[in-house]
Amino acid sequence: MEKIFDNTQVAFSLKSDTELDRAYFLFKMIDSQPLVRIGTAVTNFAIKANLPVEGLIRATVFDHFCGGINENDCLSVVDKMFTKGVSSVLDYSVEGKEEEEQFDAALEMTLRTVDFAKERLAIPFAVFKPTGLGRFELYEKLGEKQTLNPAEQEEWNRVVARFDKICSEAHKKDVALLIDGEESWMQDAADDLVTEMMRKYNKEKTIVFNTLQMYRWDRLDYLKNLHETAKKEGFFIGMKLVRGAYMEKENKRAEEKNYVSPICVSKEATDINYDAAVHYMLEHLEIMSIFAGTHNESSSYKLMEMMSESGIAKNDNKIWFGQLYGMSDNISYNLAENGYNVAKYLPFGPVKDVMPYLIRRAEENTSVAGQTSRELSMIKAERKRRKGK
Repeated sequence: MEKIFDNTQVAFSLKSDTELDRAYFLFKMIDSQPLVRIGTAVTNFAIKANLPVEGLIRATVFDHFCGGINENDCLSVVDKMFTKGVSSVLDYSVEGKEEEEQFDAALEMTLRTVDFAKERLAIPFAVFKPTGLGRFELYEKLGEKQTLNPAEQEEWNRVVARFDKICSEAHKKDVALLIDGEESWMQDAADDLVTEMMRKYNKEKTIVFNTLQMYRWDRLDYLKNLHETAKKEGFFIGMKLVRGAYMEKENKRAEEKNYVSPICVSKEATDINYDAAVHYMLEHLEIMSIFAGTHNESSSYKLMEMMSESGIAKNDNKIWFGQLYGMSDNISYNLAENGYNVAKYLPFGPVKDVMPYLIRRAEENTSVAGQTSRELSMIKAERKRRKGK
């Protein structure tokens, strides 16, 4: 397989020299773990104390990793990326809100993004997070098979209604819908609910996608069992495959509560698990659709190879590659340049509400070995290439 991800000219074709310099500065900072910790603490403090840091954050980290403060704000980024064949997934990234009116606001915002996607070829998917629509503890309680009291049951009925409203709209408007994965101890309840939505709305084709975090060793079996159910009951399966984003939290909780960690024993085991899930889905494309959410070059090459060996067209609509905006442009833009379906997750929302998301990204980048240094080496190579012109 030809190594296409080293082409920095394609990767950064949309970045001006100034934007490239900003990216270099940001990843240089993220590369230094103490700096990330200090920066995170200072930023959190400044936002809580209402200090005027929004402008600074907006001009640096926010604009690099986010599309804007509202959906209209994102359009210039969406259109710009689409000139290079890279699509967008508008992701309302406000985290950690626990009140009913916040859940209703997230519902309305997600419905708006479904409308947005319906109107624009450049936005093939809408997305939401289960805890954006309901309280974490509620999912957790249900996942542990505890009985809800009457007030909680009413609250859960509202969560189900929110899910159903979004899935129903997506189905009506023929917009594919990605539902994100979260911590394992709330995920069972979310999985059951998403499967219910697949039963209902994936009868003719894949509209609703769940997420499998493949750093969990039990997810391949989960996928195989779901496949049996789908065959029996006659619905399509959509899955976003990712490695996962809550590893430290997962291991820590397993240790504290004295149960076997759901996380694979090693990075290598996770990689094998991820690629096995991709392979399994490719073998069952007649009822499965894949959104391969990965920043891993090796996994991306493997998927490309498998497609080529199986005679699957590069632009087959059942296979999408996905990365986060502001990261792994060498993968996204080179895949698009070579004719594959690619979509970038484009987070948006008010600056201070999106900060928890951004901080999680910075920490994640620091903890994934090699991710930041790979970004830096690509940026350096492109700066050098431009200077040498």
